[in-house]
Amino acid sequence: MKNSRRQLLKTNSSIFSSIGFFDDIKEKYTCGIFIPKRLIPVEYVKKYGIDNLWKYDLPSGWRLLYSVKADDVVILTIILEWLPHKKYERRFHY
Repeated sequence: MKNSRRQLLKTNSSIFSSIGFFDDIKEKYTCGIFIPKRLIPVEYVKKYGIDNLWKYDLPSGWRLLYSVKADDVVILTIILEWLPHKKYERRFHY
């Protein structure tokens, strides 16, 4: 997760540098907004094989989309994509 964090901060420093979303998600993976299964884009299911999706609202209308995988020992949060609000609306057909 540390390498992903560095990459995100480099890529979109104005969006990510002043917020602690990694800490929020690390501390409580349910801090985002749960997306009902019927609204999960088919492309995410095909590409990532997910069965759950969460949205975390970022500054300036950006959205972070992530999924959670768990077994008996570990809960793993997988960041799938971060995108501006317009692209998010198109992806979810709003």
